[in-house]
Amino acid sequence: MTYNIFDNKAPVMPKPAKGTGFCKLLLSQASRDMREPLVPMAIPALAAHLSDVEFMYSDNKYYELCGQMGHLIGPSGIGKAQLTQLVEAIMRPFRDHDEIEYKKIVDWQRQMKTRGANKEKPERPEVSFWFPPADLTNPAFIQNAMAMEKHGGRTQYLNLPEVEMANKMCGGHRQVSQTIRNIYDRQRAGALRATAEGVTGNPILRVNITFSSTPEAARAFYKKDMTNGFFGRIPFAYKGRGERIGKIPRQGSYDEEFLQKLDEYLVRLDNCKGRFVVKSLNKIADQLAEEMAQLADLADDDMLFELSHRSIFAAWKKAATLWILNDQTYTRSIGDYMVWFCYYDLWSKVHVFGDMFKLDDASPESTRKNGPANMLDDLATSFNEQQLETLRMERGKSKEGTKHLLNVWKYRGFITYSEQTGLYTKTEEYLHN
Repeated sequence: MTYNIFDNKAPVMPKPAKGTGFCKLLLSQASRDMREPLVPMAIPALAAHLSDVEFMYSDNKYYELCGQMGHLIGPSGIGKAQLTQLVEAIMRPFRDHDEIEYKKIVDWQRQMKTRGANKEKPERPEVSFWFPPADLTNPAFIQNAMAMEKHGGRTQYLNLPEVEMANKMCGGHRQVSQTIRNIYDRQRAGALRATAEGVTGNPILRVNITFSSTPEAARAFYKKDMTNGFFGRIPFAYKGRGERIGKIPRQGSYDEEFLQKLDEYLVRLDNCKGRFVVKSLNKIADQLAEEMAQLADLADDDMLFELSHRSIFAAWKKAATLWILNDQTYTRSIGDYMVWFCYYDLWSKVHVFGDMFKLDDASPESTRKNGPANMLDDLATSFNEQQLETLRMERGKSKEGTKHLLNVWKYRGFITYSEQTGLYTKTEEYLHN
């Protein structure tokens, strides 16, 4: 296992290397303390530039790279607004397109007002906004999805500075879960919607979306959706406050030199078309699947295992986007980032929501204490069955599962058993990994 998601410290982001030079550019203007969460959070905006692109996953099915999401979580004043600044730089072409579309609507509204009651009214122009405003209403969201589908199936991107804004976009909090699941799975909206002109539609939701919030707001938002698939579909990037340092974080500016270099990469996204199979990325997905099973066995946590499936898939999509940005060439550094994306997402989930995996209502401060944890690490190098049984009961698990867990750990090569002493001992391989 590459990273320890049960540790208090976040998995360390790989350094940009051959094939991931774009990440270095991406972070060049961010303050040092915010660089770690900005890479995974910026990729949904980048992937929105893609259209008519599919990749084959390890399950032998092709998937579009839309449906990418992210939730940036951090205390107030931590610097979450830097994501919006970076997104605005990435989405400049979308802003230019939307400005033209907005002028069409303004001209139409002006004509509507100037035409007399007895004169024929002009038809509303067919417009689509690629980067809609954050206060988008649900009817406008559905109507825009219909227009995006009609105009070639492009992906719209939304950046919501507050996660509660999703309620307005989806038509209420009860509808958020279904809408997000449809976005992630590239499904249709799920119902026919009527517009003011009497038009109905049920478009495929090709949407990329990012949220930001404090840990408290995030916990309240997902509290009732921990087990319905909605929570697992959102990749998270958590940034804690850290130590008190009496220095103001330094940020750069997205000047013309930066934007010119950025545009060279955006062209690669716009020009990429077709179906692709990147065997190296799928090999890493298979590797991660095995590692995630090991992590779940160490914590004896089924929900952690279930969450990991979509963490791997989301990391694979991000890595595929990096592959395109690297001129459709795979390097080991892209694979390293894919692994990190997966672990960072799971670490963020465990760190912020771990206690809620059991659906209780603990405070954020007790998350790490009551959430999933590596039980083998909490035992001595040599231990007996009774000690593990006691630990399991302290964690709220049944003692009946003790023997099964010991057998799993032996099968995984984590421990060995001595008939003479009746003790289980951690293997050298486990202790050094």
